[in-house]
Amino acid sequence: MNNSARAIAWPLHLSLLAIAVAFPFVFSSPFLVNFGVLALFYAFIGQSWNIAGGFAGQLSFGHVVFFGAGAYASTILQLRLGMNPWLGLPVSAVAGAVVGGIIGFLSFRAGLKGSYFALITLAFAEVLRILVNSVGFTGGGLGLLIPAKISAANFQFPERIGFYFLILALTVGSVAVAVWLQRSRFGAQLAAIRENEDAAMALGINVFREKVKVMVLSGAMCGVGGCFFAQYFLYIDPTIVFGVDKSVEMLLVSMIGGAGTVYGPLIGAVLLAGIGDVTRVMTNVQGLSLVLYGGLLVIIIAFLPDGLIDLFKRIGQRLKQGGA
Repeated sequence: MNNSARAIAWPLHLSLLAIAVAFPFVFSSPFLVNFGVLALFYAFIGQSWNIAGGFAGQLSFGHVVFFGAGAYASTILQLRLGMNPWLGLPVSAVAGAVVGGIIGFLSFRAGLKGSYFALITLAFAEVLRILVNSVGFTGGGLGLLIPAKISAANFQFPERIGFYFLILALTVGSVAVAVWLQRSRFGAQLAAIRENEDAAMALGINVFREKVKVMVLSGAMCGVGGCFFAQYFLYIDPTIVFGVDKSVEMLLVSMIGGAGTVYGPLIGAVLLAGIGDVTRVMTNVQGLSLVLYGGLLVIIIAFLPDGLIDLFKRIGQRLKQGGA
């Protein structure tokens, strides 16, 4: 990124951050603050998918395996060993990173790529779901219920605004990672791998190592999302945290907003959270939101393959040309 582009980017970053900070004070109703929490949550886990799927081209259908690993690792240690729930954030990051490293190592060592890699990640997620569903200390199919002990020190804020600013901080961190990838040597290597692995290898890039590294990074971020989810809803079970719908939501957020971009997952998350809330308020039809998500994805792929962020860029360019 050249200096002029960076000069434009910084005011954008700061403006969006200011809007996000002001949101719960301007729209202070619990419903809207909850909407903000969920939108930022989807943006965060969507960005975790985007790190691997968008920046590195490693499309995954089973990213929920990292999400579930983080949720269960932090919750089990909290309930069984009395660990402070705040320590669940680094623990869940480690759990997601380890699972990401193992899946990446085994898959890429076997030469899996493209649709084969996407399907093997889905298979790993299903295997872990079945294991968690069958083991006693995970609560089995009944799941794990976290006792309500309302206190910020116990990761249970009296008001939703506390969760809002926590997930905002996590999302800002994920955006910072995406910006770093755009500018770093590691990000350039991932882009080369995404475009053509053989060419990247010919340039001297260790493709296997870099792909495993990005899976570790992506898994760590997604694992943290699992920990946040567990503490926000105070309940997890195998179907919820290892369900395919979570993987689909991560993928949709990035694809609709713009995969491989910094703010694509945020745009997609706001849209998807809005659709989800509207459908829940206006209709009782189960699964309608997923139907709408799928229809929106088809439209995006057909007419805006680079996502909604590309549409905004085109509009901005036309306005600039019209004003010139």
